[in-house]
Amino acid sequence: MKNSTRTPSALRPLLTYAKPYKGLFVLSMLFSVISVAATLYAPILIGDAVDKVIGKGNVDFNALGVILVKLGIVAVITGISQWLMALCTNRITYMVVQRVREDAYNKLHRLPLSYIDSQPHGDIISRIITDVEQISDGLLMGFSQLFTGICTIFGTLIFMLSINVKIALVVVVITPLSLFAARFIAGNTFRLFHEQSVVRGELTSLVEEMTGNSKTVAAFCYEEKSEEQFEQLNLKLQKIGVRATFFSSLTNPTTRFINGLVYTSVGIIGAMSVIGGGFTVGNLTSFLTYANQYTKPFNEISGVITELQSALASARRVFELIELEEEKPDGSDAKVLTEVDGTVDIDHVYFSYDPKVKLIEDFDLHVKQGQRIAIVGPTGCGKTTMINLLMRFYDADSGQISISEVPIKQCTRNSMRSMYGMVLQDTWLKTGTIRENICYAMPDATDEQMIAAAKAAHCHSFIKRLPKGYDTVVSDAFASISQGQKQLLCIARVMLCLPPMLILDEATSSIDTRTEIRIQRAFEKMMKGRTSFIIAHRLSTIRNADTIIVMRDGHIIEQGRHTELINKNGFYAELYNSQFAES
Repeated sequence: MKNSTRTPSALRPLLTYAKPYKGLFVLSMLFSVISVAATLYAPILIGDAVDKVIGKGNVDFNALGVILVKLGIVAVITGISQWLMALCTNRITYMVVQRVREDAYNKLHRLPLSYIDSQPHGDIISRIITDVEQISDGLLMGFSQLFTGICTIFGTLIFMLSINVKIALVVVVITPLSLFAARFIAGNTFRLFHEQSVVRGELTSLVEEMTGNSKTVAAFCYEEKSEEQFEQLNLKLQKIGVRATFFSSLTNPTTRFINGLVYTSVGIIGAMSVIGGGFTVGNLTSFLTYANQYTKPFNEISGVITELQSALASARRVFELIELEEEKPDGSDAKVLTEVDGTVDIDHVYFSYDPKVKLIEDFDLHVKQGQRIAIVGPTGCGKTTMINLLMRFYDADSGQISISEVPIKQCTRNSMRSMYGMVLQDTWLKTGTIRENICYAMPDATDEQMIAAAKAAHCHSFIKRLPKGYDTVVSDAFASISQGQKQLLCIARVMLCLPPMLILDEATSSIDTRTEIRIQRAFEKMMKGRTSFIIAHRLSTIRNADTIIVMRDGHIIEQGRHTELINKNGFYAELYNSQFAES
């Protein structure tokens, strides 16, 4: 991951994203130049108008009328050009931000699961939502004001030099002081705004974690500790935010003070020139207006710099995500699996999430077609890890896993994973109708196929009792249906597509005993002729497995059928008997 702390590291990718819209950018600059030119022409007209008012009873009304018409035309041109410039800059900004957000979201699907598992989900959400929004705000202000301010500075400088070189030089000498002040302040604001983005991500993560598990929080009376954590992070964010805002707010009064000095100097020197006869009152009026216009962009640019610092700090967090190393793609010669016979070979596999903590070591397993393999063992022994390796959510550190004698690293991930149907203990439903959830893997399934799968999973009856039946909108985040009903829908999802191999990880953990018996019968039919991997803590549910793998500390310590393992009176017998100790 690129982790440069320098501002250009975030600015360069932003410019790359803006490159396709250079035509709009050129138009925006053109309208900006027209707007500035019209704005700068107005003081000349005003100065001429002042000089036409020579004295009491000596006013050239005809000339004033012409000047007023010209001022009206200038005002219209200025207004239209500013509107068109804003239209172009807004379009550029939102198109760039749309692409950045899309790339950040799409990147999540190409990252290894190890990154998703190791990062707070709230922080990832904060990067894609909040930080991208900060980029939007910074770009809008930057595009609309930065170029306009620069054009105004150079334009007014040219006009002032054309009127009076000496007074113009006074303005030029004093004004840069505001730039030095702005640069000093900007250096501190970038660092503070970046810290603010990081803490905001931590706060989002905490809120997402607490709201997503509110029942657990309430059940363990964790509300006060949760509030303390929130208060600590919120206080930290408040302190950093105040410091960042303090430094950024210094810019405007500092530059305004320096600009006041410029305006005063011009007024005094200009008045003395008028008295000396080398300057007209109209010229002084125009010059004072230009002096004000010359200094105004410095205020705006300093504000833009502050906003850009915040945007670039957020952009760096977003591009850190976008520039992360992706999951190793499938090889160009990767085989697309269309049919498999169900044989699975695991040869001398080693794997650990942390190189310092050993987990799976020298794991060997050979599964024949249609076998039911039950994997049991104490918590943390590596059962779910084996499922992660079989599905290639993680790649083995060494050794080889093959399906139908084809190493899975030589297959495309999608085709390999489509050979498995998986029901996990942790249910997940997308926000959508029940129909969409059951047909998640087969969107083109017919209603008859969907209903047949729902009946096989014993969820058709409760679905029909819902207000809108299969068109009822459900979500994993809301308790519109029970946990057991969610699990039945997940089972129906697999029963619809019926792939050649199955993975059942505590697939009936949230279902009542009566329904579980029915589901087990449905599983019996579903697993017939299909290679199945079953993880179960209730050992009574795997008595009919062809082979029971007993794992401990990442190793197979026992292997065989239920009766054989009971007769061995080993670790499996100890586990099995412990579940029926009371009876």
